[in-house]
Amino acid sequence: MHHLHHCVSARSFRALWMLEELQLPYVLHMLPFPPRVLQRSYLELNPLGTVPLLCHGQARLTESAAICEYLAALHPEAGLSVGPQESGFADYLNWLHRSDATLTFPQTLVLRYLHHEAPDRRQPQVAQDYQRWFLARLRSVEAVVARDEWLSAGRFTAADVAVGYALMLSEYLDMAGQWGPATLAYWQRLRQRPAFQRALAAEQHAARTQSLDPTPSPRLRAG
Repeated sequence: MHHLHHCVSARSFRALWMLEELQLPYVLHMLPFPPRVLQRSYLELNPLGTVPLLCHGQARLTESAAICEYLAALHPEAGLSVGPQESGFADYLNWLHRSDATLTFPQTLVLRYLHHEAPDRRQPQVAQDYQRWFLARLRSVEAVVARDEWLSAGRFTAADVAVGYALMLSEYLDMAGQWGPATLAYWQRLRQRPAFQRALAAEQHAARTQSLDPTPSPRLRAG
């Protein structure tokens, strides 16, 4: 059994989406955001106080892209991983790491300087600069999906889940109007996947049954 600790709309959604793609059994533990402040007992499980935390047997993983890679590698029959013998292997790994280091990272700074800081410490210009940074780097996604349906190996993989969350967060931050047409079409393909829809429904149901607000909010999306 997999135990996933998750906040509504946080980057832990990547792990939830992967669990649904693989149709693995899991228990979803919803947390208020930020859990390190609002649910201090969580620090006993994850001293970082961040989400995700995936517990699977003796394994403990706290990085969302690593969880995508881990789950895909454990279930190669699903085709969500790309092996070293395949021509798309390098692209697959690069997109997995780019999803957080290059695409999600600048968005967390937009969140910080527009939403998370106290009003007198907010920096709209800094947020705007990092939004431009994100959009400039999103051109790499546009270039690939303008010619291919998916990011690597000619099929949907964990890399698409990882990058897909960056697009999800970008849409929440009202940036989708500045995406290229191929990226918009790619995002529509992603969000129409049954596993994506199941993950959204599971998140909403778990939040309600665990007495948390299920509404996506900028304050819930730093992960």
